[in-house]
Amino acid sequence: MKSLSESIKNEISDAKILPFGESAILIEFGKGIDPEIHSRVKVFTEDLDLNPLPAMIEYVSAFSSVTIFYNPMKVRKMQKDVPEEKSLLTFEIVAAMVREKLCKLERGADYTPRIVEIPVCYGEEFGPDLQYVAECNKLTVDEVIHIHSHGEYLVYMIGFAPGFPYLGGMSETIATPRRQSPRMSIPAGSVGIAGMQTGVYPIATPGGWQLIGNTPVELFRLQDNPPTLLQSGDRIRFYPISRKEYEEYKGGRS
Repeated sequence: MKSLSESIKNEISDAKILPFGESAILIEFGKGIDPEIHSRVKVFTEDLDLNPLPAMIEYVSAFSSVTIFYNPMKVRKMQKDVPEEKSLLTFEIVAAMVREKLCKLERGADYTPRIVEIPVCYGEEFGPDLQYVAECNKLTVDEVIHIHSHGEYLVYMIGFAPGFPYLGGMSETIATPRRQSPRMSIPAGSVGIAGMQTGVYPIATPGGWQLIGNTPVELFRLQDNPPTLLQSGDRIRFYPISRKEYEEYKGGRS
């Protein structure tokens, strides 16, 4: 069992703390989409899950930051016995608590990501843009499928739509620009590519990603707890299935 290295711990404690409106605070661990920056976000949110800040309502993690929403009235009550001339702004109180947490933060063990395997039926009506992705990258359709299904993808965050995973780690050899004209409705389970990212639409929604396949796995189920199959920090592996296997999976789930 290993704790974080001193360099990582220093990078966490050196995070920027900024006001975010009147009832939220933003903690920036770096800039850009980077696995190392994401590891700092993950370490911090794991600690928030175990030891939430007083007056915290919820937090939202992103690629390189965490936003904490809090109840300002509860924060003010924490200073009820402090003389007015020594009282602090609400942001200053919360920032001090965050800074203290960051300075003390030390992960007790290396984080072991959860591996989630997702079956995908590539092409035909499930992936109407697969041929375009292949042509755009001077590849065959089979080569695109092979490259996409042999990667391992890190879930940086969930957003845009309930359960929609923003994934990193896709090979640049199949990177493809978004569609010039977004579709008004994309079927749930659609697997797409946009630039250097790939993702899965958990519900039917408008979107401009290039669609290459569809998974029979439901990524968003209101009856489950949590309702989203994927979580920040998960590692995703896609694997190809036939139309028959797709239909059998769908039939077995109904």
